[in-house]
Amino acid sequence: MPANDNPAPGEEPFVHFDDVWLAYNEQLLRENHFAVEAIDLKVNRGEFIAIVGPSGCGKSTFMKLTTGLRMPSMGRIRVDGKPVTGPLKISGMAFQSSSLLPWRTTLDNVLLPLEIVEPYRSSFKAKRKEYEDRARRLLAKVGLGGYEDKFPWQLSGGMQQRASICRALIHEPKMLLLDEPFGALDAFTREELWCILRDLWTEQRFNVILVTHDLRESVFLADTVYVMSKSPGRFVVRREIELPRPRELDVTYTKEFTDIVLELRGHIGAIRSGAAGGQVSPAIAQ
Repeated sequence: MPANDNPAPGEEPFVHFDDVWLAYNEQLLRENHFAVEAIDLKVNRGEFIAIVGPSGCGKSTFMKLTTGLRMPSMGRIRVDGKPVTGPLKISGMAFQSSSLLPWRTTLDNVLLPLEIVEPYRSSFKAKRKEYEDRARRLLAKVGLGGYEDKFPWQLSGGMQQRASICRALIHEPKMLLLDEPFGALDAFTREELWCILRDLWTEQRFNVILVTHDLRESVFLADTVYVMSKSPGRFVVRREIELPRPRELDVTYTKEFTDIVLELRGHIGAIRSGAAGGQVSPAIAQ
C-alpha cells in the first residue's frame, strides 16, 4: 500500500524540503528569476515518489537540490535527518544514458563507485573479492548473470541500463534518484525494467525519486506522484497511488489504473495550456 503522507509520530521525514527556492546565479536571484520556487515536500522513509511535468519545469533541478549538487537560494533541505550542505554519499543516481565506460567490463563498471567514493575507496583493494561478489549478486538479480565480463558495446540498451542501475545501487545507498532512466528504451524493455526496479525496491526499501515523462511508469511504480508546474517549477498536484502492491503489469490495463493516468494527463494538459494558473489542486494537494 502507498506510504502515508505524514510520518509516524516522532519519525522525521526522510526527505524534507522547507520553502525551497533556487535561482541559478546572483543576477537571476536579484531579478527574482527562479528555476524552482516554494518547494515544500515531505517524503517518508522507504517511500517511492515520481515527479512528472512539462519539459523544462525544473524536475532535474529538483534532483540536483535533493542530492546536494545545488544549494538552494532560499529555504532548507534535510535528508535522512541532516541538513544538505553538499553532495550526498547516501544516494545513487541513474540517468537516461547509461554512461557506462566503454573500456571497462560490466562488472568493473558496476564496481566503479566503490573505487572512487569513501569509505569504500580506501578499502577497495583489500575487499575487492567481497565487493565483486556483491556486484555479481546484484547483476544476477537484474538478469545479467553471465554478462559480468562483457563490455558495454556487447550489451543491448536494456542490459546497459540494468548495469547502470546496479552501479547506482552497489554502495547500498539509502536513496536512489532516477532521471528518465528508461526513456530511450522500447516499450517491452521499459516494462521489463519497471518490474526489475519494483522488485529491487520491494526487497531493499530504499527511497526512490523518479523523474519521468511516462505517466504509466509513474503510476505503476510510485506510492505518490507529484506534478510540477511550468518554470518556475513548483509542485501543484500531489496524487497518492492507492493501487495494491505488489503490482503486476496486468494492472496497467485496468480502468482504475488508466483513470489515474488520464487524471494526471489532464493536470499536465491544463498546465501546458495555462489553465492551471500555477495553483495547487485543492482536492489532492499536500
